[in-house]
Amino acid sequence: MLGDISGLERIYIVCGYTDMRKSIDGLCAVVEEQLKLDPASSSLFLFCGRRRDRIKALYRDADGFVLIYKKLTVHGGYQWPRKHSEVRNLT
Repeated sequence: MLGDISGLERIYIVCGYTDMRKSIDGLCAVVEEQLKLDPASSSLFLFCGRRRDRIKALYRDADGFVLIYKKLTVHGGYQWPRKHSEVRNLT
């Protein structure tokens, strides 16, 4: 089912600003170059733009990549780590 992330093993937050114009191929390149990880692994990768009002989620399911995009319609933004030292473990 599209959007079913229950089988994923890990979730990675990509720190810093991501160009929200990037599509699947561009975000896969970010995962490979910045995180040194395989974007086709059983993981979810989260990206946030400079304005912090939109996020993208990327993962691979059985037959291809899935890209989820969310834009906030209320005032405010996501709290997003800009550098590695700001990252916290989530439970």
